[in-house]
Amino acid sequence: MKKIIKEKKIGKVTHYFGNIKVAVIKFSEPVSVGDSIRIEGGIDTNFKMKIVSIGLKGEKVLKCKKGQEVGIKVKNKVREGYKVYNIINNK
Repeated sequence: MKKIIKEKKIGKVTHYFGNIKVAVIKFSEPVSVGDSIRIEGGIDTNFKMKIVSIGLKGEKVLKCKKGQEVGIKVKNKVREGYKVYNIINNK
């Protein structure tokens, strides 16, 4: 049986720290470490990744609530305004 992948826009990038590869993202839905997301924007930015850490006010947390702005370590460069989607895999 083929997997059905659903996506929903759950946030946007508000800042990027290039020296440490951390994106500050304002989430409109709760997210947790281990969730899969996709970041899209610009001409050639469109990648999927798993959230490996979430930083909130200098502390590492396992999840964030709706409406919070948190730091997420990202594998590629992103810019302010890029869209963030969650990825839901159904069998």
